[in-house]
Amino acid sequence: MAIISEMQEERPSALPFRASFDPSSPLEFLEKVLDFIGKESSFLMKDTAEKEIATAVKAAKERLRQAEKKKAEKEILKPIEKKPKTDSVPLPPMEPMEVEKPEKESLKPTEPMEVEQPKEEEKKESGPIVPNKGNGLDFEKYSWTQNLQEVTVTIPVPSGTKSRSVTCEIKKNRLKVGLKGQEPIIDGEFFHPVKPDDCFWNIEDQKVISVLLTKQDQMEWWKYCVKGEPEIDTQKVEPESSKLADLDPETRSTVEKMMFDQRQKQMGLPTSDEMQKDDIMKKFMAQHPEMNFSNAKFN
Repeated sequence: MAIISEMQEERPSALPFRASFDPSSPLEFLEKVLDFIGKESSFLMKDTAEKEIATAVKAAKERLRQAEKKKAEKEILKPIEKKPKTDSVPLPPMEPMEVEKPEKESLKPTEPMEVEQPKEEEKKESGPIVPNKGNGLDFEKYSWTQNLQEVTVTIPVPSGTKSRSVTCEIKKNRLKVGLKGQEPIIDGEFFHPVKPDDCFWNIEDQKVISVLLTKQDQMEWWKYCVKGEPEIDTQKVEPESSKLADLDPETRSTVEKMMFDQRQKQMGLPTSDEMQKDDIMKKFMAQHPEMNFSNAKFN
């Protein structure tokens, strides 16, 4: 509890000033102080009372700032306490190390080290591979080709192999092909689902297994046949133009659009969709000359 008594020679205060100070509500305490001053003196009746009180507040704030500034300077200039030195244990004297002198032969200039260059096959595996003539890939044990509707897998087998010696399982998302009693030649998941009821296999000339897979999505090129194979660059796919006439008008239009977009991407030019968006924006800008498009960004 804070007790403030202000005594005046002319009219001493009859009662001492009593008020409790709550840091969370300092204005309440200040109001009581002003009430006390008003009762015990004519200070608040002066025309300059408000100005003098404001000046006193500013002076108090300035004293507080100076005190905080000095405190901060002391913290910055406070010397760093040095850690006490630990008693060091003297190490036993070390015997001089014998350095083996290099032989005369080591003074000869070393021959340049041959750095093995990566093979062409390894370079290709680092990114998409250019497809074969059938828009697929050739491997040691099998090869595959494709068009937009179908994928054909060709597997060479020993001459004289009969169909009863072949095991072939074609599921919606998986293919397993091989010879009975042996490890499967192909066993993996498709790039995209197929239509099992429209898929077939046969053995040609008793030396080649041919598997025909009908794609479920017949508007997309496969990047690989089964999971785990290297991916081909679908932008390098070349569909047979002679077969475009066999397609229905809607499918043919879509295929031609895909072929056009592939050529545009290879040349670094905008695709048909990007060109269409650009034309729409140009028309819109022409219809609204009052608008400023200098800082506009179009996706």
